[in-house]
Amino acid sequence: MVEDIVRAFGNLTLGSRMRRIGERLQADTQRIMDEMGVPLQASQYPLLAALDRHGAVPIGELAAAVGITQPGATRSVGQLARIGMVRAAPAPGDQRQRIVSLTRKGEEQVAFAKAHVWPRVEAAVADLCDGLSGPLLDQLAAIEEGLADLPLDRRSPVARRRRR
Repeated sequence: MVEDIVRAFGNLTLGSRMRRIGERLQADTQRIMDEMGVPLQASQYPLLAALDRHGAVPIGELAAAVGITQPGATRSVGQLARIGMVRAAPAPGDQRQRIVSLTRKGEEQVAFAKAHVWPRVEAAVADLCDGLSGPLLDQLAAIEEGLADLPLDRRSPVARRRRR
């Protein structure tokens, strides 16, 4: 078997390892969303959540709220606007700045997510992390192994009870 260098190098490759875990979590979340017929990418939900929580905001503030670059937020907002989830309008008094807000369709999607998608993902991640303790690298190993054993889309409180 080929050695997992990212894992073997411990603290030296922590950023790469966290990115790998993040990508795996997003891919698993995407499978849940696809199964539920959600017409979005998993990476777009934080933008909708920020707009739901804060209301209409400039793109720069939206980017800061979700921790991405402004060009990344601009791209995602464009994608979300094309499918009718958000609108981006010029700011009053500054035509260069765009104010982003949820459309009715976006509000409905957030409501669906709050009721169905987010609880399922949150329960699956809680199940994945259940019982973790000790040093961070050991916890990351347990998370990676947990995802390999049972991806998020196959986790639920019911599945957790069955394993006990």
